[in-house]
Amino acid sequence: MQLNVSGHHVEVTDSLRGYVESKIEKIERHFDLVSGVHCILTVEKLQHKAEATVNVNGGTIYADAIEEDMYAAIDGLVDKLDRRVRKHKEKLVDHHARESHKRRYG
Repeated sequence: MQLNVSGHHVEVTDSLRGYVESKIEKIERHFDLVSGVHCILTVEKLQHKAEATVNVNGGTIYADAIEEDMYAAIDGLVDKLDRRVRKHKEKLVDHHARESHKRRYG
């Protein structure tokens, strides 16, 4: 998986980059068909914004989060991405095949 972290009006330090990498690994554990993640960290006045675009097999998933602390914004972003990736994965699963299997074999 390719991870690109950039900053807008904020310097992306090694600790911020490492924190984003460790949190994004959580998404990759849930859905292994993630090909790339582009994360943008932005500071506007007193608001810290984290936004990310995740390229997955079958589409693109976008999420953002705004908090007063950058680390809290990253946490909120990863929570949103995790929910959206799991929802995308559920859409890809063929639930009808599972139902026919239950009817056939009890």
